[in-house]
Amino acid sequence: MFERSISTRLEAWARKTDRKPLVIRGARQVGKTVAVRMFGARFERFIELNLENTEDADQFRRGLSPADLWQSISLGHEGADVPRDETLLFIDEIQACPEAIGSLRFFREEMPDLMVIAAGSLLEAVLSRERISFPVGRIEFEVMRPLSFREFLTATGRDDLLAVLHRIPVQEFAHARLLAAFHRYTLVGGMPEVVDTYARTADIAALAGILDDLMIGYLDDVARYARNDALRSVIRHCIEQAPLEAGHRIKLEGFGHSRYRSREVGEAMKSLERAMLLTLVRPTTSTRSPLKPDHRKRPRLQFLDTGLVNHVAGLSGQYFAHRDLHAIHRGIVAEHVVGQELLAKSSRTLPGLLFWVREKSQSSAEVDYLVQHGVDPVPVEVKAGASGTLRSLHQFMDRSGLRWAVRLWSGGLQVEDARTVAGSSYRLLSMPYYLAGWMDEYIDWAMSA
Repeated sequence: MFERSISTRLEAWARKTDRKPLVIRGARQVGKTVAVRMFGARFERFIELNLENTEDADQFRRGLSPADLWQSISLGHEGADVPRDETLLFIDEIQACPEAIGSLRFFREEMPDLMVIAAGSLLEAVLSRERISFPVGRIEFEVMRPLSFREFLTATGRDDLLAVLHRIPVQEFAHARLLAAFHRYTLVGGMPEVVDTYARTADIAALAGILDDLMIGYLDDVARYARNDALRSVIRHCIEQAPLEAGHRIKLEGFGHSRYRSREVGEAMKSLERAMLLTLVRPTTSTRSPLKPDHRKRPRLQFLDTGLVNHVAGLSGQYFAHRDLHAIHRGIVAEHVVGQELLAKSSRTLPGLLFWVREKSQSSAEVDYLVQHGVDPVPVEVKAGASGTLRSLHQFMDRSGLRWAVRLWSGGLQVEDARTVAGSSYRLLSMPYYLAGWMDEYIDWAMSA
């Protein structure tokens, strides 16, 4: 059990005077239940219900009034004399009981002093299938994803490196060790059970069985996502193929060398996005805010975890042959783990990741990510080469007229004046891969320097 960054957000939620019941979303096995239990240990009274347990779920199915429902829950657990404002009620696997979702509004309206957290791994999929909606305006959301690099360092006992990272700018003497640690994080990934095993054993070979079990578990969950047998087969195919297609732009028609049609794959992908097993990173042709995704163009597939991608795609051995992430799988893994870091640092329920495209028959271009920073977007390229090789980035800078761009690479931290072939000048912030999770802070640092 190791501390997760969501703990800070949970503490802020608990201090709010206008607090609403909190729903934590995330894929299975990303650590939601453990994180809430650790947070619950700080309360005088912690009540945990698991609605996949029939006895727990039946309390919500009886049509009890809010007061009687609370009495039913409270009397079944020790500490009935503890005040409600010193109690945390945790409703796990809430998607298993639609009636419990509706009850959240009553906790908000009639028992605002009671702190209520709910969690579920398949919420959007179940809500869509059962045609249930959350009580709008009466709940809050948080998202949990696999461990970020920051959390990985905590879990593996590298507080020394974490302390260095908290100093901006990062000191050059720590660069090699931080780069090696990020290299290992990219290999291991961020699934909690995998990270815990690695932290205890330092044995990469011991992780294979856990990663296999995770993938089997996701495949076994297919029935929960699907509304019929036909869609079940498509979803299973998409789960099996997604790690192999991660980091690539995909076509829905025939996805993964199949005969499935665009409509079938599109519905399956929506189900898997709702289950938070994958994200479709959308292209945009916009160079200024607002950035509008173009749903007519092919998206790029971001799978749940880079460690799972490495395992399923058979890439793990390459990490011992190359020191630069950009040399592994033609740079696709480097781009993928940066996307994982960008998602991990956001608590938004909507992914919001975009990349820029210019598709012309004679001169196409792609910039890996666009991140919003203040009023303007900032283009982000994940590259190994010198600034003169950033052809797509230069095309973007020529068209946008923006003043700042970011390159993530294996080199050190630097800020330089850059110029495109067409003569546009801009400032290029080059950051080591391991600073991806601190991108906003470093853009602020560079702009104020």
